[in-house]
Order: sequence, then structure tokens, then C-alpha cells
Amino acid sequence: MTMSAVSPPTSAPSLAAFDPQSGSLVERLLFNNRRLIVLLCVLLTGLLGWQATQLQLQASFEKTIPASHPFIQNFLQYQGELSGLGNAVRIGVASTQDTIYDARYLDTLRRLSDEVFLMPGVDRARMKSLWTPSTRWVGVTEDGLEGGPVIPDGYDGSPASLQQLGANIARSGEIGQLVARDLRSSVIVVPLLAKDAQGQALDYAQLSARLEALRLKYEAEGVRLHITGFAKIVGDLIDGVRAVLVFFGVAVLIAAAMVFWYTRCARSTLLVVLASLVAVVWQLGLLPTLGYALDPYSILVPFLVFAIGMSHGAQKMNGIMQDVGRGMHKLVAARFTFRRLFLAGLTALLADAVGFAVLLVIDIQVIRELAVAASIGVGVLIFTNLILLPILLSYTGVSQAAAERSLRAEQADAAGARKHPLWAFLDRFTQRRWAAIAVGLALLLGLAGYAASTRLQIGDLDPGAPELRADSRYNRDVAFMNQAYGASSDVLAVLVRTADGQCSKLDTLNKIDALEWQLRQLDGVESTNTLALLNRRVLSGLNEGQPRWYEFLPNQDMLNTVTAGAPRGLYNDACGLLTVYVYLRDHKADTLSRVVAHVQAFAQANDSPDAQFLLAAGSAGIEAATNIVVKDAWRLMLLLVYGAVVGLCFVTFRSWRAVVVAVLPLVLTSFLAEALMVALGMGVKVATLPVIALGVGIGVDYALYVLSVTLAQLREGKSLSESYYRALLFTGKVVMLTGVTLAVGVVTWVLSPIKFQADMGLLLAFMFLWNMLGALVLVPALGHFLLKRQAHPAEDSAAFMGRLRATHA
Repeated sequence: MTMSAVSPPTSAPSLAAFDPQSGSLVERLLFNNRRLIVLLCVLLTGLLGWQATQLQLQASFEKTIPASHPFIQNFLQYQGELSGLGNAVRIGVASTQDTIYDARYLDTLRRLSDEVFLMPGVDRARMKSLWTPSTRWVGVTEDGLEGGPVIPDGYDGSPASLQQLGANIARSGEIGQLVARDLRSSVIVVPLLAKDAQGQALDYAQLSARLEALRLKYEAEGVRLHITGFAKIVGDLIDGVRAVLVFFGVAVLIAAAMVFWYTRCARSTLLVVLASLVAVVWQLGLLPTLGYALDPYSILVPFLVFAIGMSHGAQKMNGIMQDVGRGMHKLVAARFTFRRLFLAGLTALLADAVGFAVLLVIDIQVIRELAVAASIGVGVLIFTNLILLPILLSYTGVSQAAAERSLRAEQADAAGARKHPLWAFLDRFTQRRWAAIAVGLALLLGLAGYAASTRLQIGDLDPGAPELRADSRYNRDVAFMNQAYGASSDVLAVLVRTADGQCSKLDTLNKIDALEWQLRQLDGVESTNTLALLNRRVLSGLNEGQPRWYEFLPNQDMLNTVTAGAPRGLYNDACGLLTVYVYLRDHKADTLSRVVAHVQAFAQANDSPDAQFLLAAGSAGIEAATNIVVKDAWRLMLLLVYGAVVGLCFVTFRSWRAVVVAVLPLVLTSFLAEALMVALGMGVKVATLPVIALGVGIGVDYALYVLSVTLAQLREGKSLSESYYRALLFTGKVVMLTGVTLAVGVVTWVLSPIKFQADMGLLLAFMFLWNMLGALVLVPALGHFLLKRQAHPAEDSAAFMGRLRATHA
């Protein structure tokens, strides 16, 4: 990048003396057709603003899972033959009496079950409660094996009927599953379809609202409802997202206040805010135009786009303000600022876009859509903040008083008459002693951060739904279900595929029995349920409940008999697929990894043409697959984003030394951010993975603006101290303003009722501030050892003046 591209001019040509045909082709095309550009932008803003009203807030279970992972492919292949192991809601209905064996409670449960059954999107064939015909008991009587629905025929709520119901439930094996261990609540399991009867995608917001309406209705009748499942999580997230508008308003006010405090110019501040808001409108309008919608994971992207737009807009406004203070006409000042900063701004925005775009390597649709939405937003910033804003400022100009104030401060600082203490302090890092201290401390911090980052885990580290606050209604419901039923809702299902009609084969059930016993010995596994376990229970029951008969009987006829009366949840209708239910203590990354590794080792040793052990279904199985994809994509994503940033920096600076100076502070910030995640108990997951990439892509902006001026000054033959001090005066002030503005804007997210949004805000604020410090402290410190003068001052000064005259011609 040449000096003429980044340094402010020293002369102040009048408008009459300015050649409108000077500058690059792009500059001439834009500024010589200003009215047309503004008109097109107004029309486009109106069109996309109308399109933005069509934007919908949606969520989809299928979009949050890695569809091409083998675990998920197995799940999707057999989803229609599994019961409640995919997208399902569990409604715990707790009695306020001593037990559920109360006629009033059971009548309330029946009416609630019937009402849920008729809700849109419910997979009615697989819904299960005490009142559904599929809930059956099997027992041993003097006549042999018998069974039937748990609600006895002729049930009338009488004491005799209630006593019979109690006996049926005890023989059904549903205690701890559909019925709580303390017999004070029962569960309605509600599997959901991806689309309703009209073929429309399931509306999670509407479903959640209906569930809440049922909660209000039936809790007034003396029961307490506890609702868990993906659909309820999404519904609560969508409710929390409505509070996001408040954060957007706060971000706008904070950014506007900080820019006005810096400039003391109302008109230019309003234009910077307007250009950034136009970018958000364009982004939101383009999404439905391209067939996309917003979801709880991408709802904060417009905030990020606005904040980035404010930072780049402030740089443009600062350049124009200084030139106007030198006496230039507002149009000439706008064109010179465009020349100096367009390439640096374009490179910075491309780096931002790359930080988002690399998320496309992650095979999870919700992250890919976030990447697309963010990339679109950054792309439109090139037009709104790098092109439209300078053109608008060429019409409005800036306050003369603010411009003169800015120039006086710059000239006083440059002359050394009034060197600001902060600039004087930062300038010390160009000296060997201070540079060595800074680099040494950075090295120690980097080593400590790297050591801590090695403990960073993949996946969720907390029970319940980590997307929500620990004290949220949903997580309190999860805690109730886990305590009452002795097994959490975290179920990992192993699918055992056999030939049709062969699911009860002795050798297959024997292997399942062995796997089940091994899994129960693992830390984190609370219980299991299989057809083999049912055989053990039935054999014990046939022998008056003697524990000595709790064995797996090697008798094929007996196995066939038990299988014929077994619940269909343990095998499919064709008797070609068995399900091993593994109930886990939690869905933490360690627990899932341990169970998955054991099942995979067992499958490798025991798979045969007659039976194959496949992973995975159930909420925990799907999360295990997600963790694997995130782990594989994590380092690849970082490699790609750093590779792209290095490439862009090299194209911009044409110097490997400058690239090292720009990138090393980003590496330090990445290590420290991962150490912070360990300290705060965060794992690498769908919600936090984008932040890691964004911090790198956005963080390089600071170094680009500071290094561009510093290198140009070094090419004149000035010392590093003089070059860096000039960069501080020209772009460093705005870099500091940018870092603080971005950090303050996103740190307000910590107040969000949605925990993953709060986590994103905290991590982004940390990375913005550290990247800013890296640009202001480590860039000059590293520059002391790596950046050198490139020409003799006198020799280069003449060359520079020649370039300057050519630029202004």
C-alpha cells in the first residue's frame, strides 16, 4: 500500500482547482455520479426495507443437527420406526396429592393427554401416556403370561379401579419412565413431526405458546406441569429473542453517543449511524429475498453488522473531518478520504467476511445460515459505509467547529506542543526496553493461555439446557424430571439392525445383554432398557420373582414368546431393528465421549452379518454427533480463518514482516479467549464456535488501520517512533474508539435472558478489547524487532512529494 493511499494530504486544494477526473476508476465512477448513487441506494433501501417486513423468525430441529454425520444418517434412516427418540416433548404432570392414584388427577391427565394428542405437529401414532393404548403391562398369572393396557377395562375412578391401575403400572415397567419413582407424577411423551398436516414446517413459537396455554389452564385445576424437549427450548429462546430489540436500541445509543463524544459533530454522527442502520436494513431485506430466515442463533448478527459499520464509518468520518479542518472543500475531503482508506477498509471487511464465511465448513445448517447472514451483512457494509457514507458526507460535510477542533488537536500533538499522555505512553513501545517487556509479557500470557486452552472441552458442560439461564423455568423443569424419574431426559439409543423377523435371535439378544451390562458399569450411565433386559425380568416373574432366576435364558422359544408381548418401543414392527436405551446422568462432553467410545469398540468387536450395532438416536446421541462435528471443524475453521487473514494481510502489505506483526496479536487473543472459556465453564459448541472465528476476522481490522499508516511513514524514511505516532494521530484514535464501542455494544448482551447470547457478548467484548490492545501495544513492540526503514529520509521525501503531487493532480 503506497503512502498516497493512507496518509493525509498536506495541501488544501480548492474545489475549482480539483480535477474531477483524478483518482482511480472506481473513485471517478462513484463520485462523478453521486446523485445517481444516492438515488439507487434510496430505492434499494426502500425495496429491501419492504422485503425485511417479510422476514420470519424460525427454528428447526433438523437444522441444529449435522445431517451428513453417520450417527444422524442412521437416526434419519430409522426415524419413522423409533419412538420418541428424536424431536420430542416430555410433559411431566405432577399431582398435588400424595400419589397419582387419584380419580381427579387421572381425569385431568386424560383430558390433557387428549388435548395434546390433537395439537398440530404431534406424531399421534407414537405419543405415549398412561391413557394411550400403547402403554401396556405384561405379567405372570396362574394362567401364564398376560398383558393389556395399563388403564384397566371398565375404569371408572372407583377405589377398585385405582387399585387395579396401580397393579398394572407396577407390572408395566414404566416406573421411572412414564411414572415417577415417588408415584406423584407421570409423563406424556409427545414425539413431533417436522411438518404439520398441511405440509408446513412446525412453528415452534406457536407450539411453545400452546404448551404454555395448557400449563396455565391445567395448573389452575390442581396439577403442576413440567415441560422439556427441544421444541420447548426453542420456544423459550424465541420468547427471549424479543428482548433483543432492546439491546439493539441500546447498541445504537451507545455507539452514537461515543462517536458524538469523539467528534462533537451531530450531522456526521447521525450519518454514520444512518449508514450502519441502512446496512442492517439491506441485510434483513436480502435474507427473505434469498430464501433465508432468522433463528435464535443468528438473531444477534444484525447487531454485529451495525457495530462493525459504526467502526468503519468512524474512520471515514475522521478522515473527512481532518481534511475539512485543513480548509478543503467537503467534496474534495470526501474523495481524498476515500482514496486513503478504501483499500484498508475493503481489506478489513473482507477479513470480517472471511471470519464468517469459514463457518460454512461446519456441517450444521443453523451455523451455515448464520455464516450466510453475517457474510451478507458485511458485504453490504462495503457499499453503505465505504461508498455511500463518503458520498453523503461530500454533500453534508461536517461541522466547521468540530473539524477545526480535530485539526488543532492533531497539529498540536504532531508538533509536540501538547503530546497527549496516552499517546506518549503508547509511543514508548517502539523503544527496545518497552518493546521487549511487552513481547515478553505477551509470550508469557500466550503460554499460560495455551496451557489453559488445552483443557477446553467440546460440547455442553452444564446440565439442562445451557442455552438458557440455570434458574430459567425450563431448567427447573429439567431438574424436576431428573429427580422424580431417576433418569435424565438425556437418552442415547443404540440401534441394532438385524434381518427382518430375526430381532429375537438368541445370539443377537445375548450380545445386547452383554453390551447392556458393560454400559451400566460406565460412569455417567444411570440405567438401560432393552429386549434382553425384559427377558430377564419375565423369567424372574415366571419363577415367583426369585432373584436367582434373573437370568438370560438360552431358549429360543422362550425368547420368541417374550418378544411377541414386548412393547414396540424395544423393536420395530418388522422385528428387524432393536433399540438399546441408555439413560445418562447428563449430556456433558465427557459422558457422551465415554459412552460413544465404548459402544464403537463393542460394535467393532461384535458386528456380524446377523446384527450390526449402530449409533445413534435419542437427544444424547444427536448431541454426541454434534460434538464430533464441532470438534472436527474447530481447528479446521481456525486454520482457514488464519490462513485467509494471513493471505489478505500479505496482499495488503506485501511484507511477511508486516503480516507477522498483524497476526501474532490475534493468536494471543485466541489463546486467551479459549482460556477465558475454560475459566467460565464454557465448551466449544454450536453457540460459541462462531465467536472464535469472528474474533479473529474482526480483530484484524485494528492492525490493518494502524499498520497501513505506520508502514507508509516508514517508507518515507521516518523512524518507527515517528511513524507509529503519526498512525496514532491519524487512525489510532479511531481504533481505540472502535474497540471500546464494539466491546461496550456487545457486552450489554450479558443481560440477555438467553445464556448463549450472554456468553457470545462476553467473549466478543473480551476479544475486541484484547485485539485493540494488541494493535496499540504489540504492533509497535513487534515492529521494533521486525519493521525497518526502507529508504533514506531525504531520498524518499522527494519521491513522496512527487507521489503526493500526482495524487492531488
